[in-house]
Amino acid sequence: MDAVRVALLREVLAGTQWPGAARRFAGSLRRSVVPAGGNLLLVGTEGYEPWHLAAHLVDEAAWSGLPELAPTLVRHRVRPGEPPHLSVGLGRLAAARRGHTLLVVAPGEPGEGLLERVHEARRAGATVLSLDGGDPDLGALAHEVLSVPEAGAELDLDTVQHLVSAAAGENSLPVQRGPRRFRDRLARLADQLTAPPPSRW
Repeated sequence: MDAVRVALLREVLAGTQWPGAARRFAGSLRRSVVPAGGNLLLVGTEGYEPWHLAAHLVDEAAWSGLPELAPTLVRHRVRPGEPPHLSVGLGRLAAARRGHTLLVVAPGEPGEGLLERVHEARRAGATVLSLDGGDPDLGALAHEVLSVPEAGAELDLDTVQHLVSAAAGENSLPVQRGPRRFRDRLARLADQLTAPPPSRW
């Protein structure tokens, strides 16, 4: 989903909790990974791998000049011969420590095995964020939660992931990083020059 579609989606969802909730969650993600220099681990459930979120965060990392947003996708099943970036298995979670951020995406039940690993990572000092369908056990383990229940919500978890990834790369989220480099100032100026004019209506 490109920036124009995200802007349209936000317009449609204006007046609901979702744009603000996604920005708050994305702000927590940035505050966790940027000072730590990255170390973002992204994991789904056995039946759901968050491919799209991984791809969008990689894009946002490039566009925003925040390489720390690019995640390592942790997979439940790794097949022989897959490329290195698709060959990180659940064992990687055992190495998570302070300075690591674990982003869990779980539309349904995460399963006991994943919950155990998330619990161990949290005990070792990792920051846990959860995008989920409202699982109480996962919510209790997470430092920050954004839940999208299957029933009664205006949108689904996939759509919320688009809002979160777009908000994570936004310039409007302040990050303390020392003096601003020329490239950063130039990128900000380009953003301002290419932004659509404000509506008068």
